[in-house]
Amino acid sequence: MTVLDKNIAATGAIIMAITIAIGAFGAHGLKELLDASALNTFEVGVRYQMYHGLAILILGLAPSIPNISKKKVFSFFLVGILFFSGSIYLLSLDSIIPFETSVIGFVTPLGGLLFIIGWILLAYGILTLKKR
Repeated sequence: MTVLDKNIAATGAIIMAITIAIGAFGAHGLKELLDASALNTFEVGVRYQMYHGLAILILGLAPSIPNISKKKVFSFFLVGILFFSGSIYLLSLDSIIPFETSVIGFVTPLGGLLFIIGWILLAYGILTLKKR
C-alpha cells in the first residue's frame, strides 16, 4: 500500500468517524431543538457525508486505480463533502444559530456537482485501467 493510498484510506476512516459523531449529535442533541423538516435536512447532510466518506475509504483501498485518478476523485469528494454536507448542516441549523445562513444556499448544489464530477472521474479511471 502506497503512502497516498494510506492517506486516502485514513482520511476516509476519519470522515466516517466524524460522520457518526455528527449523526449522533443530530439524532440526540438536535431532536428537541429542530423541527422535523430541519432535522430531516440535517440527516441528508449526514447521509451524503457517510456515502462519500465510505467512497474515499474504499478509494484508498483500491490499488488498481491510477494515482492521478485517485487524487482527483479524492479532492472532488472531499471538497464536495465540505460544500454539500457543510452547507446542509448550516442551513438546517438556521433557527438556532445567530447569523443568517441563506447566503450559503448556493454552495449546496456546487457540492453536489463536485460529487457528480468525482463519480464521473472515478468511472473514467476505472474504464481506462490498463491490463496487468
